[in-house]
Amino acid sequence: MNIILTTLNAKFIHTNLALRCLKAYAEPDYHPLIVEYTIKDPTFNIVADLYQKKPNVVGFSCYIWNIEETIKVIKMLKTVDPSVVVVLGGPEVSYDTNVWLRQVKEIDYVVVGEGEQVFKDLLDFLSDKQTIIKAVPGLAYVRDDKFILNPLPPKLDLRLSPSPFRFEEDIPDLSKRIVYVETSRGCPFSCQFCLSSIEVGVRYFNRDKVKEDIRFLMENGAKIFKFVDRTFNISRSYAMEMFQFLIDEHHPGVVFQFEITADIMRPEVIQFLNENAPAGLFRFEIGVQSTNDLTNELVQRRQNFEKLKRTVTMVKNGGKIAQHLDLIAGLPEEDYASFRNTFNEVFEMRPEELQLGFLKLLRGTGLRVEAKKYGYVYVDQAPYEIFSNNVLNFDDILRIKQVEDVLEKYWNAHRMDRTLEYLFEYVFETPFDFFQQFGTFWEERNWSRIGHQLEDLYTRLYAFLEGLDNISMPIIRSVMKLDYLSKQKFQPRKAWWNNDLSKEEQSKMYKLLVADPSLAGESFTALQLNERELYKQTFITPISIDVDAFLQGSIEQKEGYLLTTFGKMKTPHLSFVQETTATQI
Repeated sequence: MNIILTTLNAKFIHTNLALRCLKAYAEPDYHPLIVEYTIKDPTFNIVADLYQKKPNVVGFSCYIWNIEETIKVIKMLKTVDPSVVVVLGGPEVSYDTNVWLRQVKEIDYVVVGEGEQVFKDLLDFLSDKQTIIKAVPGLAYVRDDKFILNPLPPKLDLRLSPSPFRFEEDIPDLSKRIVYVETSRGCPFSCQFCLSSIEVGVRYFNRDKVKEDIRFLMENGAKIFKFVDRTFNISRSYAMEMFQFLIDEHHPGVVFQFEITADIMRPEVIQFLNENAPAGLFRFEIGVQSTNDLTNELVQRRQNFEKLKRTVTMVKNGGKIAQHLDLIAGLPEEDYASFRNTFNEVFEMRPEELQLGFLKLLRGTGLRVEAKKYGYVYVDQAPYEIFSNNVLNFDDILRIKQVEDVLEKYWNAHRMDRTLEYLFEYVFETPFDFFQQFGTFWEERNWSRIGHQLEDLYTRLYAFLEGLDNISMPIIRSVMKLDYLSKQKFQPRKAWWNNDLSKEEQSKMYKLLVADPSLAGESFTALQLNERELYKQTFITPISIDVDAFLQGSIEQKEGYLLTTFGKMKTPHLSFVQETTATQI
């Protein structure tokens, strides 16, 4: 048989681990071809490519982000080649399987749940090695207009699983794509919005084989690893062993990302990482979701927020590990005011990234079953995002969505952290209020629908701030200039603000600095720039704050000039020239 395993990834850099697990189990009896597309590829192009490969069987890996596009591909593929056997698997079709088979007649079989052995058994049936379809456990299909789901098989012994990482065809692209690694399956928690809560217990792969796979991948150029374990640190001893291994074996430029449960991580583990992990080697993804105790209780989520804060703070203070924290808007009994409080409590920890997501009522989850209890209104089509519930109306949802856009562009991208911190401390009551008000301003001007350059982000923020009453525009303009120039690698040809020094004034200033570099301070004098370097490598602009004081954490309004030097160091050198110099010009 000619067998193809395929999926539509969200992006090209992603790889599908499930397909590789299926292929590893199918070999050596069968030799499936893995073909990956993206959700942005035209349906016709995908179908044409599959058709020209003349498959007998095509297996699709299905998720909420690709199911709608996948169905389009399936229907078109069956139109041009009715003989091809279409098999679906993955979390999106493992629940409400009867609905999928009834609604999409082009689907021949659905593999329910853990699919490696089931898919191998199905191939045996399709190749006449197994003559009874009912002998394939975990398989769903329709016969004589009757839905049939064969009894589910026992869970696999993951310690015996073959490696999904040794295919020669994957090696050339390892350095260009994200490698997903699985060291365990299952989750110890029961969060009712998450599919992982359905499987009881945690099973581990053979850790020595996992280590050998990681060595192999690094030796062949893999740079970005994402562990898909739902709670990587559920076993402290296991996590410590793997952390130690990755520290000992790491290659320069390699990054490992984990999903961890922060409130169960012991301080001694964090101390070990702070002392031993190379900076940038690890990234932590931490699902906070909500700080509302009632909400967490209703979704059966056990979380000690004080211990979570301890972990996040210790990791941040260590300066070695970047952290990505997640929130979910729309959980039971969390109204707008409560979510504002959740956001501010989490943002107070200043994570490197804060992801604001919206509740999705996934098929198979307990919260979807109880949707009516909490008054959920949602679209019954992937990704099943909610419109409202009994405490959060659609207006509230839309307002929070306005926060999401500017949060991503301004905080998570870290383009102007000093500016934002100034606004949080001196202008807005809370960080959430800033993101909310600016997000509304942003959306009213339809900026979310158009592209942007770095300069656009500054001019748009400045336009928003100009409309406020309780703000010193000279100070905020100065802070924004400082942020902008400190992020530049080279002398900017055209800054985001209108030129506020004439060429004559600049020339006079440079002549003064050539004659007396100490006007810009000792650290600038130490750069020992000659006149040519001064003109080529510096940028000067009026400013209304004492730069040195500001960099030390205080605001002192003082007129002068910001002198930024490029070229002789990794980051621009910032100097302050007092206004007294202006009287000499």
